[in-house]
Amino acid sequence: MATTMARPKPATFEKTKIVAENRRARFEYHIEEVFEAGIALTGTEVKSLRFGEGTIAESYAEIRDGEAWLVNSNIPEFSHGNRFNHVPRRPRKLLLNGREINKMLGAVERKGMTMVPLSVYFNSRGRAKVELALAKGKQAHDKRQSIKERDWKRDKARLMREKG
Repeated sequence: MATTMARPKPATFEKTKIVAENRRARFEYHIEEVFEAGIALTGTEVKSLRFGEGTIAESYAEIRDGEAWLVNSNIPEFSHGNRFNHVPRRPRKLLLNGREINKMLGAVERKGMTMVPLSVYFNSRGRAKVELALAKGKQAHDKRQSIKERDWKRDKARLMREKG
């Protein structure tokens, strides 16, 4: 008798069109674990995202009443949205399964971690997704170390180009 097992999730997610990226998050935080979550959106929000509008620079995720929410993300009103347009900075529900929510809640409560969105994108099936990370804030000396490493990588690449 064959048992059906859940398909393992891919290590990297299929990102066909990246709409918004939080590049600052990788500098401000140590990224521990990354999750892919769907977002509950209205029609005009999806249209705005398809046009490449939207920012998640100052946004974060939180868990309220057993549900995950994306807070402070900005999806501007759709230009042809008339009276059915959405509120640009409303909290948006993140679609995760219960096990993932419990795992995140435990990490936030016990280890003092933060849930930070890294990017908003459309996958190969055309669904809007958020790449959400469990992260720990960096200290000032960690940030300086990151800058040193980044500068050294840039210099190393330049030297390699010059030497041939």
